[in-house]
Parts: sequence; C-alpha cells; structure tokens
Amino acid sequence: MSSSFSDSRLDFAKRLQRVCTSFLLGLVLLLSGCGKESPEVVVEEPAHAFTNKLVDEKSPYLLQHAHNPVDWYPWGEEAFEQARLENKPIFLSVGYSTCYWCHVMEKESFEDEEVAAVLNEHFIAVKVDREERPDIDGQYMLATQLATGRGGWPNSVWLTADGKPWMAGTYFSKPDFIKLLLKLSDLWETRRADVDKEAERLSAAVSKSATSPNRIGGTLDVAMVEDGLATLLKDYEPRYGGFGMAPKFPPHDTLALILERYRETGDDSLLLPLTKTLNAMWLGGMHDHVGGGFHRYSTDREWLLPHFEKMLYDNAQLMRSYSDAYLITKDPIYRKIVEDIYLWVSREMTGAHGAFYSAIDAGEVGREGETQVWHREELDDILGAERAVLFSEIYQIVERGNFVEERSGERTGENIPHLTKPIDQIAQDRGVDPIELAAELAQMRAALLANRMNRPQPHVDDKVLTSWNGLMIGALAYAGGLFDEPKYTDASIRAADFILTKMRSDDGVLLRTYRDGIAKLPGYLDDYAYLAQGLVELYKTTGESRWLEEAERLAESLLLSFEDTQNGGFYFTSAEHEQLLLRSKQLGAGGNLPDANGILAQVFLELAEILERPEYVAVVKRSLESLTDVMQRNPSATQQLLVATQRYLKQTAGAESTSVSEADAVASADVAMIEAYQSRLSVKPGETFEVAVTLQIEEGWHLYAQNPEIDFLIPTTVEAISTPNVSFGDVRAPQAEEKFDALLQQTMNTYIGEITFYVPVTISAEEEAGTVEFTLEVMTQACDNRSCLAPQTTALELSIEIDPAAEEALRWPELFEATVESSQ
Repeated sequence: MSSSFSDSRLDFAKRLQRVCTSFLLGLVLLLSGCGKESPEVVVEEPAHAFTNKLVDEKSPYLLQHAHNPVDWYPWGEEAFEQARLENKPIFLSVGYSTCYWCHVMEKESFEDEEVAAVLNEHFIAVKVDREERPDIDGQYMLATQLATGRGGWPNSVWLTADGKPWMAGTYFSKPDFIKLLLKLSDLWETRRADVDKEAERLSAAVSKSATSPNRIGGTLDVAMVEDGLATLLKDYEPRYGGFGMAPKFPPHDTLALILERYRETGDDSLLLPLTKTLNAMWLGGMHDHVGGGFHRYSTDREWLLPHFEKMLYDNAQLMRSYSDAYLITKDPIYRKIVEDIYLWVSREMTGAHGAFYSAIDAGEVGREGETQVWHREELDDILGAERAVLFSEIYQIVERGNFVEERSGERTGENIPHLTKPIDQIAQDRGVDPIELAAELAQMRAALLANRMNRPQPHVDDKVLTSWNGLMIGALAYAGGLFDEPKYTDASIRAADFILTKMRSDDGVLLRTYRDGIAKLPGYLDDYAYLAQGLVELYKTTGESRWLEEAERLAESLLLSFEDTQNGGFYFTSAEHEQLLLRSKQLGAGGNLPDANGILAQVFLELAEILERPEYVAVVKRSLESLTDVMQRNPSATQQLLVATQRYLKQTAGAESTSVSEADAVASADVAMIEAYQSRLSVKPGETFEVAVTLQIEEGWHLYAQNPEIDFLIPTTVEAISTPNVSFGDVRAPQAEEKFDALLQQTMNTYIGEITFYVPVTISAEEEAGTVEFTLEVMTQACDNRSCLAPQTTALELSIEIDPAAEEALRWPELFEATVESSQ
C-alpha cells in the first residue's frame, strides 16, 4: 500500500527525544609582537586520541565524527565488505551537521569509550550525511517510520551486510543504546535466521511503501486541486497563523498552493491564512530580528521560541513567498522582509566563490541559541539605558526573560527579541514618526548585531549543495526582477555561474555537493529540478539566453536518465546512481523541501511555453496523471504537484490533445487498490496464521458490502481457492457503512476509504518442510453516484514457508522491557 511521509506532518524535533518503544506487528526484529622578530609559529592540528575513516571526508557532519572512538566508516563497499568478512551487522547512523539531537547522541554515546567498545566489537558502524546522500536517507528513514510509526534524526538503523534493514530507531540515550546494542548482537548470533527474515520483511515493506501507484489516465481537474487545498486549510490555526499546532514549521508548500489558487480565482478568503501566517512568522522569535533571516521552526504555536538552526532552503522559499505576497498585496513590509533575508544570506551564507552555504547550527549541546538571546542588563551596556528601555518595550525584553530552553523546558532569564505589532503600528500608538522610529530601531539592532558577532558563533555547514543553491538562485532572481534590485540578481548570477562551472564532472554530469575545492557525487532529481527552476527565473529576469539554454540542457538530461518512461513521473535517482534497495520517486520525502516531481512539472511547463515545445507538456501530462492517486490521498505531501496541476490545467485549457475524457479516465482507473499482508513468513506444520487483504478505495467511489435484499449488486468478498493441506477459517469482513445511494435512491451497506478483510489460514500437521502456495480471490464492483463499473475478480497468489524448527517471531517488548522514555 502506498504511503508518504512529510516532515511538516511529523513532529521530528520532539519525537527525536523519545526512545522508540513500539514497532508495527513484527515488522522489525527486534528493528602579532613588537620589538625583535618573533620566531615563525607553526600551527599544528591538536592531538586526537582517536581517528577513524571519516577523517578523509569533506562533509562537515562526517568530519564532526572523525575523532570519535567509534570506528566509523563512510558509506561504501569497504564497510559492507568488512561486515561480510567479520560476519557482523551494520549500524547505520544518518544525520546532518546542524542537527541538534545528532549532537546530543554524539556527545552522550559516540564520544563515549564504553559505547564505542560495544559498537566496535559487535558492529560495523557507518555514518551518512543525509544532505549529501538523500537517497540513502530517504529509504532508511522510510524503514524507521514503518517500523516505529515516527521518524527523525539521528536515524539509527541496523542492516545486514547486503543493506537490508532489520531494526530501526532514532535517538537513544546512552543506557538504552548499550542495552539495545548488546541485545541485537545476541540476536544476530543466536537467531540469525529470524534476523534475515525480518530484514526481508521490512525491506519488502519499504519497497511497497516507497512505490507510488502509477495510473496513466488519472483525471486531472480543478476539483482535485480545490479538494487538496480544502484539506490543508482545515489545519489552519486562526489565532496565531500557520497550520496545526506546535511545533510549527514554515509551511512553504501550503503557502505556494494558496498563492497559486489566489492568482487563479481572486478568492479573497485565501488571503487571511496567507498573510496571517507570513505576518506571524515575521513578528515572532522564529525570525531573527537582530541578525536577519529565519530559524528552522518554532517550538511553540505562537512562533516565539525557535529551534535555532538556520537553513538555506527555508530562507530561499520564504524569500519567494514574501515576494509573492508583496506582488499580491503591495504591503511594503513584505519588501522589507525580502531585504532582511538577503542581508543575512549575503553576510553569513555566501562564500568567496559566490555560492551559498547550507546551514547554521543551533548551538552547542546544552547551550542552544545562546548566541541569539539576551539578558535585559546587557542592553544597557550596549545601547545605553534610555535606548535600552525603548528597545525592550518594543521587542518584549523583560527582566525574568522570555526564553524557555527547548530540552529542559526551563526559563533561563534570557530573551528572544520579537514583536507583537508591526513597527508602523507601534509608532502610531506612540504618536511618533514611523520612519524615524524605524531608523532608530535599525541603529539599535546594528549595535546588538555587532556585539553578537563577537560572541562564539555557531557552526556553519559550509558545503555547497546544488539543490539548495538552486532554490536560492531562483528566489533571488525572482525578487531581483520583481523589485528591480540588481544586487539580488547579481548574487543569483554569481551562484549560478559557480554551480555550472565548478559542479560538473569532466563529462558534464551535474554534481551534488562541493566543499574545500572538491565537487562530488552525481546530482539527484532535486539538484536538477531546483537548479533548472532557478535558471529559468534568471532568464526571465535578465533575458540572457544562456540561462534558458542551461535549463533546457538539464531538462533533456532528466528525460534521458531520470524519467519513468513506462508510467510517468521521475525517479529521485538516475540509472547511473548506486542501486540501493529500490529506485523511488521520493514523493513526500520530507525535510520541508518542495517535492522535486512537482517542481519539475512546473519547470517543463515553463520551458514548453518559452521554447514552444509541446512535447514538454506531454511529459507533464504523463507525469501528473500517473500521480493523481497520491495527490488525492496525501495532499500535504504533494502540494507542489497540485500547483503544477493548476498550472497545467490553465496552460492547456481548450487544447483537446491534452485533455482526458471522463469516460476514458474512469475506464482506466484502478478504483480499488488491493494488497495482501501475512502475519508470518514461516510457520510450523499445524500452525495458523492470518492474511490481511486491504482495499484502498478511490475517493468518490464505493464498494458494496452484503445487501441481501438487492440480488443484482455484487458484494465485496474474499474467498480462498481450495488447496491441499491448507484450510481456511471464516473470513472476517470489515464493518460496513450505511450510505444513501444516489444511484439506487436508498440506504445501502457500503465500503468507503480503506477496508481490511482477515483470512485465517491453517497448515496441515502432516505438511512437510517447503513452500506452500495458495490463492485468494477478491470480488469487487466499484460504483460512484452515477454508474457502476463491471464486476472484477482479482487473484492474490500467496505463499508460506513451512519450517518445522520455526520460532515465534520476536516482538519489540522483548528488546525494551525496561526502556524509559525521556521526559518530553
């Protein structure tokens, strides 16, 4: 069954604090001087007690772990070969350099010699930077989410030597981590067959969940876009803005979809959630009022208490959102916000080469955000007493402090500057000139920033990522054109030139990452998509054909190496990338980044129009039609696809060659997706297990349950085909829903949405070891409010391994009977 996950829907920061103590039904096993000349000073690297194989890497995250006592390997064949030679499982740890809870686990466990001794003795330890290798991160995060029902970083996964996951979790405290490591080592040694079976089971589940349904001919209509937006707006939080409660991430894609629908419809009701959210983020502490730019997310619903990381990709998307908001409302505050982001990016996030760094850390473990917070008395020393009073009144600085430390929940006496009203309104309330007040406050903020820059600064992840640079290139080019601001456009051009000249291989392949003079790793779908979008924006702003030519070149490379030519859409990896467990399209992969398939569809539509290449429209049509199912089921993960659908419908309105008739769409629709899951992979002779047959019914359609009084309707049933030495118990049907049937004009027993039938299966006590195959048949007839499709019989071919020595599958409680969750 298809499943998508989104960072905006998972409370990662808080969930990282929890020890994972529940798994889905056995999916995971266990899962300068003066005077005379001074002698030359030679600066030497400090001596390290430990050095591991990460020391030669370029990733800041991997280098942070290069002197751990853990014998870390980078991802690669060397690690897997060593696991095979030593017959050890692999412990995979995935994170990124500005991940706070990754730092916590490093400090507690990976820098600890006791933990390292256990890891080194029993496992081959592998570190991965998720920002360098999003393909690895994507599939193993999915394994963790399937196994635990939650996800986050650090992601901790145990693998077999062929890369199959059999155990997973996220952050573990030191005591629980040691217990788990020892238990898993024992299981590896004493119950290897069960470990292998669980690895097969979880790998299969990852493959199923990462593979989206492909439905060529799915109906593309405005109703799907409207329904998706309506679903998202249900989570709008009218008091403070945003969508959902704490923590609150900047809702980039939702804002983009609202903006797209407003442009199309002029519906003023859409302006409130848009402007309320944008204004609240700007006023709150999530915006860095002293240094500029925005932090990664707010830990509370009021947007006051930030998680202090700053990500390039968040600020790029916010620059675009505030630019669009200005275009619609002409509110000058949005222009000021764009300038605020630019000043921060140009000061702290731009390398001498002209490209953009990736992120800024939240701070050291236990001192998160200390660079950005202020004691009330500090302001007197920096600003002078009189000005400090004014600043404190406006930016809510109080003696007792307003900052609450995220991990402990304790008030520290420090303050996060934030506003409760815009400066113009504050000036009006005070009866002062708003221009003079704004200028005075700007001088105060500059003085505070100068003081702040003399404090110890948080770590900067200075690697250059093509994809994230693509987002900022596009945002700056768009703002440069909109506001006729050459410095924005110039910054965009410098970064684009760097990517196109320094981040390609000798044979012209776009590369993913650059640091310390070295570019490496073939680019992924998001690298191509985001960069292509940025280059199109540069062309539209500058009129220079070279940017359009480069964008077209990227598009052609995508068609050659990434497109799913059979079903439509684009894989996240090319055919030349390392082959992992599966080749996924990574829809809704999370991280608060826009879906690459959605961005790419928008790029092809623009290229089709600018270059007059209608074949690009056909590419978009095929891609969007193949993904209608996932758009309808999970709009929160596919909002950029919905934006692309809106643009496609507008661009092709009245073009018969790109429309799909309703009859054709219905005839080709896979109205009820059917999947079967077994509770066991192997049983002893005489044992019983269950098969769960799940049907996911297309929205707007229904199946019928038993309606004995109407004999011409075909009820949904699951029946077993007679098989030697296999008996089947009574099928447990799902609870039907009474629904007024507009077609029959009476109330009927129906099935809607997702339903599951359970079939008990017993193997004869006389059956010998081997594999037994059996068949279940599913009868369905799908109807909507106008008509019914022909009845359909679907045969499910299943098998079970008969193993007289099989042990009952382990469950999570066996591993964590004494595990205690953290206080949050």
